[in-house]
Formats: sequence, C-alpha cells, structure tokens
Amino acid sequence: MDDLFNPTSEHRTLRQTIRSFAEKEIEPQAAEHDRLEKFNHALFRKVGELGILGLTVDPQYQGAGMDAAAVALAHEELSAVDPGFALAFLAHTLLFANNLSVNGSDAQKQRYLPDACTGARIGGMCMSEPGAGTDVLGLRTTAVRKGDRYVLNGAKMWITNGAVSDTELGDMFLVYARMEGAPRSKLSMFIVEKGFKGFSLGQKIKDKLGMRASTTAELVFEDCEVPVENLVGEEGDATVHMMRNLEIERLGLAAMSLGIARRCIEVMNRYATDRKSFGQPLRDFGQIQRHIAESYAEYMAGRTYTYWAASKLDLDKPGGRLDSDGVKLYCSTMAKNVADRAIQTLGGYGYVGEYRVERLWRDAKLLEIGGGTIEAHQKNMTRELARTEKLP
Repeated sequence: MDDLFNPTSEHRTLRQTIRSFAEKEIEPQAAEHDRLEKFNHALFRKVGELGILGLTVDPQYQGAGMDAAAVALAHEELSAVDPGFALAFLAHTLLFANNLSVNGSDAQKQRYLPDACTGARIGGMCMSEPGAGTDVLGLRTTAVRKGDRYVLNGAKMWITNGAVSDTELGDMFLVYARMEGAPRSKLSMFIVEKGFKGFSLGQKIKDKLGMRASTTAELVFEDCEVPVENLVGEEGDATVHMMRNLEIERLGLAAMSLGIARRCIEVMNRYATDRKSFGQPLRDFGQIQRHIAESYAEYMAGRTYTYWAASKLDLDKPGGRLDSDGVKLYCSTMAKNVADRAIQTLGGYGYVGEYRVERLWRDAKLLEIGGGTIEAHQKNMTRELARTEKLP
C-alpha cells in the first residue's frame, strides 16, 4: 500500500493521469461552460478516451475494473477544476454504468456498457420526481406489462444528463418505477433509451445556483414502451439496487466536496501570501490564519474519513450505508464552509469569477442537497446507529 489516499501504484498513476488531464483539458473551459449553462459533450467523449467512464465496470465490458478508492480520487481530481463537469461524470459513471454493471444481466451489460465506457452514449438515472425527492418510495411513475412490452407513465425531475443540449435528450437511462398495484417498498428498474416511443424531454432546468455545466432536466414518460428484456433484475427488486448504488454515489459526492475544498484552500493560501495589507502579508493576521488553518484541518479530516470509507466499501455488496452517509454529511458542509472562508479571505476578489472560488462556492451548495439531503443523512445515520451498541 502506498498510502490511504493512493492505496496502490495503480491508484497513484490514475490520480496523476486525471489531474494532468483535468488541468490541461477541463480547467480552461470551466468558466465559460458554467456561464453558458452548457454541457461540454466533446470533452466528455475525450474523457471516454482516457478510459475512466467505466471506472468500476468489468474490463470484459471495456471498463477499468477499479474500486471505490479509484472512484473517490477520480471525483476529487475532476471536482477540483470543474464540479459541474464532475457531476455529469458521476451521473454517467456511477448512477448508470456502475448500477447496471452490478445489477444488470450479461446481455444488458454487453449491449449498453461498452458505449457507456467509451462515451459513445451518455447515461443517467431517473429516480427523483416533482413530488418525490427524499421520499423516493413515494414515486408515482408506474409500469404495466403488456405482452412483450412494459408501458411506463410518469415524470422524473432534476435528472442529471437528462439533456445534452436545450432540445436533445441524453442517450440512455435507468428508470425507477412501481409496477401497478405493487406495494410502496417494491420498485422496479428499466433501461430506457432515447427514441423509445412515449419518452420525451420535458423542461431543461436553467438558472441554477451552481453546477451549471451539468445539464438538469425533466423527463416525461407517456405510455412509454420498453421491451421486456430491458427490465433490470426481477419486478420489485430495484429498491435493493437503488440503496446499494446510493452508497457509492454518496462516496463520489463526498469526494467532489474534497476537490472543491482543496482548490479553495490552495487559492486562499496563495492569495494570503501574495496580498499585503497594512504593510504585511494577509497570512500574518490572526483572522486569516483561522480561515486557512481551520479549512485545512477540516479538509484533511474529511479526506481521511472519505478514503477510509472507500477502503471498506465493497461495490458488489451493500453494507456501507452508515459511513457513505457520514462522509457526504460531513464533507458537503465542509466544502461549502471552506469555499465561504476562501471568499472572505479574498474579499472583493473572492466575490468575482477571476479567482474561481465564487463558482466553487455556488457548486458546493448542491452537495448538501443532491444525492440525499444532509437532513436525510442525519436520519439514516441515527437509524443505523440505533442498531449499534459499540462503535469500532
């Protein structure tokens, strides 16, 4: 083992590769695509050439076959330069590709995963609805089997990668629905492709606070016809699939928080050294020292917790819910607070786009909401801890 953050030489090489690519290819376009609220489709395909869009997918389906630590470091490095782009990466790599890799049949994986791994097609996952976010089991999208087809009706909201432009759908999605008459706890999951009859783009969500380089959309299912072979697993099995995949999603979102925090610390540390006030560097003032020191300590605490949780997470088995909730609960708020301190340290310069920390601050807020709100994590963790007599 090299260290907690780079468990093997393969992980270290992966981090160096992604960091170099991110600095050369992703960083230069980040501000413009944030301003335009535009997804960089061409750049996403370049990431496919890098070989990390199927980070946890078995190599037989053209994936990289790596583990949760690789997930953490990839999302940390991408988010340090462009969290919006990193969010699109997460939705494709974890919510679609990893989910299907773990839960799909061999035929489904053969059909969909190679294109996902190369970036030839962009994927996403449809869970949230206009009236069902945190209460995901309250979703109202229904599925009925009719011969060799399932017919889906409903609408999904806040779908990352739901659109790749103002008018164009993403390519393929894992869609959670309830079989007509099934109990609340029994959900089913279907693979739905662009072009399926009855599947359409609703409104593209614009004017978001942050993560503006990641497209968000409403997707509509009106008597949407889905072949029976596109049911993932068995009818009513998908609640387990969902909960299992939420663990790695939340780890990825926590790692995104790390990338945001790290970049903000680097910016304020450099600025506090270069900028002088009353004849001395800003870093000589106690108020600034507090901002920098507390930010670093909190970042390292979150980073250590995240990579420790990654080392314990088995992608093929559920069981890491307490700490996948825990790392996202801690790191999401930590990143927002660090970004806030960076703005305060830079003063007026922090409030404008030149030093990037205002964009990172805007992006950080989403992490307290998306992929589970911090209130949901508090509830989940308290419930899990009620079953635990002694902590490790």
